[in-house]
Amino acid sequence: MDISSRNLYAQKKLSLKALTLHLLYCENNKNLQGMKSKIFVTGVLLFFGALRTHAQTVITLQDALKYALANSEAIKKAQYDIENGLNVVKETRAGAKPQVNATSTVTLNPVVQQFVLPAEAFGGTPGEFIAIKAGQTWNGMTQVQVSQQLYNQQLFTGLKAAKGSAEFYSLMKELSEENVVQQVATNYYQVLVNQHKLGLIEDNLERVKKLESVLQGLVDNGLGKKIDVDRVKVNKVNLETQKTQLLNAIDLQKNVLKYSMSMPISEPIELHTEDLQKLETLAASLNISPEVDVESLLNIKVLRKQEELLGLNRDAMRADFYPRASLSGQWIQNTQSNKFNLYTGNALNYSMLNFTLNINIPIYDGGAKRARLDQAKVDLLKQKEEIKGTSNALKMAYESAKIQMKNSLESIHNQKANLELAQEVYDNINNNYRLGLANLTDLLNAEAELTSTQNAYSDALLQFKVAEIELMKARGEIKNLAIN
Repeated sequence: MDISSRNLYAQKKLSLKALTLHLLYCENNKNLQGMKSKIFVTGVLLFFGALRTHAQTVITLQDALKYALANSEAIKKAQYDIENGLNVVKETRAGAKPQVNATSTVTLNPVVQQFVLPAEAFGGTPGEFIAIKAGQTWNGMTQVQVSQQLYNQQLFTGLKAAKGSAEFYSLMKELSEENVVQQVATNYYQVLVNQHKLGLIEDNLERVKKLESVLQGLVDNGLGKKIDVDRVKVNKVNLETQKTQLLNAIDLQKNVLKYSMSMPISEPIELHTEDLQKLETLAASLNISPEVDVESLLNIKVLRKQEELLGLNRDAMRADFYPRASLSGQWIQNTQSNKFNLYTGNALNYSMLNFTLNINIPIYDGGAKRARLDQAKVDLLKQKEEIKGTSNALKMAYESAKIQMKNSLESIHNQKANLELAQEVYDNINNNYRLGLANLTDLLNAEAELTSTQNAYSDALLQFKVAEIELMKARGEIKNLAIN
C-alpha cells in the first residue's frame, strides 16, 4: 500500500469513528429533545396505569404473612382441632357427673299372655288345669335411672389426658403458623429477586437495542459491517428469550406464593418494590447467637406434650388394675288396664324404687391388662428416644443455618465486589468502543459478564434471605417476620 492509499484508509477510519460518535450524539440528543414529551407521556401512563392496576393487590411481606395467617387452611384446621379438643374435655368431664336417663313405654296386648296353673289351687277339680291371663290389654311403664361414679381411676386419668390434648392442639396450631410463615416468606423473596433480575435484563436489553440502532445506522451509511449488527441481534434475541422465560417463572412463582398464602390463584397481585441492595446492610447487623435453647422450640414442646399424653395413657392402662365404684338408683312406675286409661285412678298403678352400690374388682383377665400396660410403656420409651433424636436434629439444623448464613454473607460481599469490578470493566470497554479503541467482541463479552455477575449477586441476596429465614426458624423466631 502506497502513502496516499494509507492516508486515504486512515481518513476513512477517522470518518467512521466520527460518524459513530455523531450517531451516538444524535441518539442522546434525540433523547434530550424528547424528554418533555416523555415526561408528559409518562404522566399519562401513570394515570391510566393507576386506573388499570387499581384492582391488583400490592402487598409487602408483612401483608402476605398476615393474609396467610388469617386464611391458611392448615391453620384453620388446627383451630378446629383446638375446638374439638375442648369438646373432648367436656365429654370426658361429663363422665364424672351424674347420669340421669328416663324411659317410658306403652304396650298393647291384643292377645294377653296366659299362664297354665292347677285348677285345684283355685278350688277346682284336682288333676285339671286352668289358663289365667297374666296382665291386661294395655301396659305402661315409666323408668328414671340415676348413676354416679364414685371412684374410677381410669376416668380421672382420661380427664387429665383430655386437657393435655387440648394443649397439644394449641401447640400444633402454633407450629402450623411457623410453617406457613416460612413457606410464604421464602416464596415471597423468590418472586422479589426474580423481579429484580427482570429489571436488570430489561436494562441490558435497552442498551443492546441502542447499540443495534447505532450499528444499523453505520451499515445503512456503508460504514459498518452487517455481521456486527447480526451479532448484536443474536445477543438481543438471547436477552428477550431470557426475559420471556423469567416472566413465565415469575408468574409461576406468584402462583406458588398465592397458594402458600391460601389466596385464590386467579387473584392478581403485585409485590411491593424493595431495594435488595439494603439486605446487605441488614445482614451486617444480624445477630447470630452461639447457642439455641431447643427446649423453647415448638417442635420439642409438641414432642414433650406427646410424651406427657403417653404417660397419661400408661397411667390409664395401669388404672385398669384398680377397682371401680359407682352408685345407681332407679324408680319405676307401672300401669295396667284393659282400657286406654293408663296412669289414671281407674288403672292398676304400682311403683318401685331401689338404690345399688356397684363395685367392680378386676381379678384375672388372662394378662390382657398387663399386655396393654407394657405396650403403653414401650410407646413412652419410644417417645423419649424421639425427643432425643429431634433435639439433636434441631441443634444440627441451627448450626447448619449459621454456616449457611455465614456463607451467604461472604458470598454477598464477594459478589458485590465482583459486580463493581464487572461494571467498571464494562464502562471502560464501552467508552473505549465509543472511541474506537475496543472492538465489538470485547463489548459484548463485557456485557455478558456484567449480566452474569448481576444475576449472581441477585442469587446471593436470595440465598441470604433463605438462610436468614432458616436461621429464624431454627431459633424459633420465624413469626417475627409477620411483626417487623
